[in-house]
Amino acid sequence: MSTRVLFPRAGGTEGREVAALLRDINGEPTGGPLVVGDARIRDFLSAMSKRLLRADLARRHPELGSLGFFLRRAELTRTLGRLHTTDCNLRRAPRGLVLHFPPANVDTIFVYSWALAALAGNRNIVRISSRSTSASEAVLDALEDVVGDAHPAIGETQRIVAYDRDDVVTAALSAACDVRVMWGGDHTVSALRGFALKPLGRDLAFPDRSSFAAISLSGWSAADKGQRAAAVEGFANDLFWFDQAACSSPRSLFWVGDSTGRDKARDVFAALLAAVVERRGWHVDPAMAVEKHVATYGLAATGAASHVSFSGNAIANVELADLSAVQRTWLGAGTICHLAIESLDALVPAIERRDQTLSQFGFSSTELEDFVTALAGRGLDRIVPFGQALTFSGIWDGLDLVHEFTRMISIQA
Repeated sequence: MSTRVLFPRAGGTEGREVAALLRDINGEPTGGPLVVGDARIRDFLSAMSKRLLRADLARRHPELGSLGFFLRRAELTRTLGRLHTTDCNLRRAPRGLVLHFPPANVDTIFVYSWALAALAGNRNIVRISSRSTSASEAVLDALEDVVGDAHPAIGETQRIVAYDRDDVVTAALSAACDVRVMWGGDHTVSALRGFALKPLGRDLAFPDRSSFAAISLSGWSAADKGQRAAAVEGFANDLFWFDQAACSSPRSLFWVGDSTGRDKARDVFAALLAAVVERRGWHVDPAMAVEKHVATYGLAATGAASHVSFSGNAIANVELADLSAVQRTWLGAGTICHLAIESLDALVPAIERRDQTLSQFGFSSTELEDFVTALAGRGLDRIVPFGQALTFSGIWDGLDLVHEFTRMISIQA
């Protein structure tokens, strides 16, 4: 019953018995126990930010730039500010040991939840998938580069491990943790919930979610060429990063407003998007292209789509029949399901609790606030501009994570 320790590598990456792993991480760290906002953790995460923002890494893995920005010292201070309370009788404390199960399809998500849990003063064990790709390997290398100059408490309280599917290991780790963070599909979350926690242990679950995009036709008409180009550039990132498989990747694109000028707007949008894809050198391999053809023409066969067209292998455009055909399943990287609606209010009946992010362009704050009011809690946790759908925030799926990783202690003298 062992795991491979991927971070820190000081002791080698050979198998480590779970009992020994837990004994190591539960020991008293050098310099005393971790506390909420611990300076040792902040220094380490800040150094990690600088490493991720280096030009050589950013060129190879652009998505790591967002992670580096998230870990900047100023951002960490802002995050900790959300824990501030004016009640002098309340103190925040770490929850203890946090166990993370990140998804394989979003390589870097494990760093976000782990960093917030560590910032809150917790000891952490992160189990990453053996299917993780080059971006996660780059993160592990960066962590190793930085930990050598970090306070010894970092290496003593933080672990990233890997192991093949092993229910005995998962059960032992789950039974030892105070918080279990589960990312992945509904099936994965349900399976992990089958492993018991401590009586006071708690789960944070991030199961299957779906996301959309929307363009205000009046906002598009009012925008200048530079604003339109920037919007499409951002949409392209939202669409192609992580092969459009992340929970916040848009699956459908709603064209909202009067039909006048809609066809022209779509033509301009399509041309700008094709130019971004060509400039970035993005391509879809033949196997993925076949999968997209099967999935999209399958929609046409069932009547969910009225028209399907392809722009090379990279982009598939699907015209949805109506709101009942809104797509929440993954259809392949670079697939856009289009639907014209008169207003955001028309979208309200189609929104479900599992819907997470609406990325948008051209709407006013008032329009978006009125839309949220009309939703009345039926769905959506985030509304963000184009280009920020995949930008992780400390408030995710409606939860303030740094709050979730701490507990309140009331003090009365």
